Amino acid sequence: MNPPSSPGLADIPLLYQDDALLVLNKPAGLLSVPGRGADKQDCLSARVQAHFPDALVVHRLDMATSGLLLMARSADAQRAINHAFAEGRVEKRYVAQVAGLLEPDGMWRTIDLPIAVDWPRRPLRVIHADGKASQTRWRCVAQDALRQCSHLELEPLTGRSHQLRVHMHALGHPILGDALYATAQVQAMAPRLLLHACTLSLVHPHTGTPMHWECPADF
Repeated sequence: MNPPSSPGLADIPLLYQDDALLVLNKPAGLLSVPGRGADKQDCLSARVQAHFPDALVVHRLDMATSGLLLMARSADAQRAINHAFAEGRVEKRYVAQVAGLLEPDGMWRTIDLPIAVDWPRRPLRVIHADGKASQTRWRCVAQDALRQCSHLELEPLTGRSHQLRVHMHALGHPILGDALYATAQVQAMAPRLLLHACTLSLVHPHTGTPMHWECPADF
């Protein structure tokens, strides 16, 4: 279904809508949900709810991350989608550009490192033996020898905060533009975090139909 454009959401492309779901392309630099403080109330969920009062949050993207974000339009749909996320039945894929040259052989590899809150520096996260189990699949699809960076596809198998950013940093290849985990030199290699949620797949909570969306990155 191709929904009509919503004038008030001009900077948040609405990619799909029905009576159960909304799928949006969140821009980088916009919060998914309100934060603490009056200056952090502007967010994707508030803007969407101004036009779709029944819209409910089911997952988030980091403020610096762009790409596909799903909202439910009823408590039943929200509950069903939350269960699907919890049971690993929602497939998500991201694209990223990372520092350093990796071999673009297309082979999937897995990072299996537990992530914990870095309490003295929260909201940062850190790899720690007492952290929550966290797994990310990744593969290199291209490299740029001139810029000394690589293009990756990433699939989070768990849903920890900052998971992709922390795992790529631990691998020694932080994401370009990452103001939280990369060095100043790597931060300066891009004007924003080069991480984008590009595909999303799940079973429709009402009809049981397999659904799939794609949204290419603009980097």
